[in-house]
Amino acid sequence: MAAKPRGEIRALDPDIAIVIVTGLAAIRLDEIARDAGPIDKLFHIAKPFTPAEVRQTAAALAERWHVDRRHDATLATLARRIDQLEVRAAELAANESRALHLATHDSLTDMPNRLAFQRVLGERARVDGDFATVMIDLDRFKLVNDTLGHLAGDALIREIGMILMRSAPEGAMVARLGGDEFGILFDASGEAEAVRACDAIIAACSVSLQVFGNSVQGGASAGLVVTQGGEGIDPLDIMRRADLALNDAKRNGRRIVRVFDETMDEDIRFRRRIEGWLGQAIARNELSLVYQPIVARETIAVVGFEALLRWDTAAHGAISPALFMPIAEESNLVHDLGDWVLDNALAVLADWPGQYVSVNFSPRQFRRHNFVDYVLDRVARAGVAPARLQIEITEPAIFDDAERAAQTLATLRSHGFRIALDDFGTGYSSLHNIRTFALDSLKIDRSFIDGMGRERESAAIVHSIIHLGRALGLGVIAEGVETEAQVQALRLAGASHLQGYFFSHPICADTARTMAASGPLTAVGKASDASSRVPLRAFR
Repeated sequence: MAAKPRGEIRALDPDIAIVIVTGLAAIRLDEIARDAGPIDKLFHIAKPFTPAEVRQTAAALAERWHVDRRHDATLATLARRIDQLEVRAAELAANESRALHLATHDSLTDMPNRLAFQRVLGERARVDGDFATVMIDLDRFKLVNDTLGHLAGDALIREIGMILMRSAPEGAMVARLGGDEFGILFDASGEAEAVRACDAIIAACSVSLQVFGNSVQGGASAGLVVTQGGEGIDPLDIMRRADLALNDAKRNGRRIVRVFDETMDEDIRFRRRIEGWLGQAIARNELSLVYQPIVARETIAVVGFEALLRWDTAAHGAISPALFMPIAEESNLVHDLGDWVLDNALAVLADWPGQYVSVNFSPRQFRRHNFVDYVLDRVARAGVAPARLQIEITEPAIFDDAERAAQTLATLRSHGFRIALDDFGTGYSSLHNIRTFALDSLKIDRSFIDGMGRERESAAIVHSIIHLGRALGLGVIAEGVETEAQVQALRLAGASHLQGYFFSHPICADTARTMAASGPLTAVGKASDASSRVPLRAFR
């Protein structure tokens, strides 16, 4: 068999060792390597040679072959391990990316979360140029959760989130901060531009949405602060200011934009001082009740009195309920004040021949889980029949959770309590809603009574409410009656009861006792004391 050329042998196995047996005295392996290389795998034995030389060469080559194979196996194992480490590193990088995404994004909407918003806000605050920070809060979101369920609430959050991302200025960051609150961050050349952008966002949210087959009216309020970047302002302070502006928007009508100004900070400090003083008002004996009579339309006989809360401090004088009651409503103080008002109002009934006392309950009081038992316990302690207590509530108290409110009112009515819906006409009642609730009377808001002689719309609203009440078999109490013309118009329209300065200012308990025992009133005419023309309610 002819010997293969060295190049062909190498082609068959690039790792094979080639031994050249030659009689030449000297050979150049580097020249041979060009054809049969590599040089480290070329060997030669010069003639003449002994068998021992051949055996030694063969043994050395065999050992080298084993060493090379072990080396190659080690390299292969190392390569596999490197590949595994690279795969593991890629998995760790992917897991880290997912973990970072989860840490900085909201799980419900996949929008950036509060952490991400604060970080980006901090970075933007260090860069020159004006920018806007906006806090957005959904209006009456709790009503959707309570009536349609939390899944519907989640769906609404997602819908509004998409609307915000579509309507926000180009390049804006939109984040869900938690609950029904969102944050928006965008560059703005000034306050006017930022307000226009926010107005467009609020308008985009004010649409009817379909949530699980139910039509839900969207709505949002916004607090805005425009900041000059590059001044190292604390991002948490920026968000705090935007929150203050948002709270102001919610207090002043909702579905509006409020721009932060420094007075809001002062207002918060003042409200906290009021809250601190109010927390000690009962212990300091600074509270009192006054009573305004409610009279029958035809006889002008006093059928009941509305209890009104007053707060007179030694250090600061009289403080209006219009100021301190919203503060109490935002804290747990409203329950302490409510207990004091109810107990003292029930206590005077023993001195009246048969009239009832009407007590206002705030939405927060009415939503207590044990409200029925609470009221029953109080009247039992006072030894008063339930029929001598009229519970006054406003529309927000019942429509924020209509189903529960209907059950509560039905239970109260079954025990004999009177139920009056206060400030009727200023909220969002409908004929269907009113028929759902166990009520005894509607109280027409004083703003409509005051406008009867000047505005056709107010007169029309008053007549409509009276006709609605009569059709449903409910009494209708007109508040804020101050003139004889109003008295005559309301009597002709069919109001069942009247209340206001034309008959009496709010009076102390002793005077109320005398009035209760005196029979029908003699009208005192229009109030002349300008400083007391607007009665302040115990709970509004």
